Amino acid sequence: MNDQDAAAPVPRVSVVVFLLKGRSVLLGRRRSSVGNSTYALPGGHLEFGESFEECAIREVKEETGLEIRKTEFIMVTNNVMLNEPKPCHYVTVLMRAEPADPEEEPKNMEPNKCDGWEWFEWGNLPKPLFGPLEKWVNEGFKPFPPT
Repeated sequence: MNDQDAAAPVPRVSVVVFLLKGRSVLLGRRRSSVGNSTYALPGGHLEFGESFEECAIREVKEETGLEIRKTEFIMVTNNVMLNEPKPCHYVTVLMRAEPADPEEEPKNMEPNKCDGWEWFEWGNLPKPLFGPLEKWVNEGFKPFPPT
């Protein structure tokens, strides 16, 4: 391998969670080089050997302090973000879940990465949304289970 190969960016795998309470979804305002100051779902990088469900449970707990239940796979998307200060490529696994205790409020467990967590009605989401989330919303995606 030469030096150019070592520096070449590679796709990463992330798992994000549509944490639902009624018709509301949990979003946090990002503090990072990618999507800074945009509202995004809880989630993060898939670790070696981890299932999508295990990653969803771990990331929600690490970021919000909440336990989740009814975790289920929704879909996978391919997100190439070239207009970020640090261009990146993510294969993103979308999961859906509910809080184990609907009365428990989320805590900001990683204040260096997020300004805080809030529940937002799906029809009244804050702006600006994180790029991939904004794309899904604009395409008419809805995270709710079929009724």
